Amino acid sequence: MSETTTRTATAVERYLEFWNTADAAERDRRAARTFARGVEYVAPVTRAEGADAVLAFATELLGHLAGHRFEARTDPDLHDDRLRLRWRVVAPDGSEFATGTDVLHVRSDGLVSSVTTFLDRAPDGFAARHA
Repeated sequence: MSETTTRTATAVERYLEFWNTADAAERDRRAARTFARGVEYVAPVTRAEGADAVLAFATELLGHLAGHRFEARTDPDLHDDRLRLRWRVVAPDGSEFATGTDVLHVRSDGLVSSVTTFLDRAPDGFAARHA
């Protein structure tokens, strides 16, 4: 496995662990190991600049998704220092809540410096509330 592949695989693992951490203090520690301080996060529901803003958004989102789990749908696609992660959110009953694709820029130190999120299949009722 190449150094780039190892670095991006670690970044994806840390990224998913971040989104799956319910404990706020632990999520804060994981954020520091996952995101660059100046990370840019762009999603259909938010635009966050900086690790603290991403952490605040995650705390709010995960408050609504208690018991849900973020999972990779496929192995990430790697292109230079970018990767495409197709994910899904699984509800506590095992049903698929939503799916999406994130494009991450991973720096040479393994930290994520930008994320662009696309919803492939939004949660039921999402379009009506976020049109």
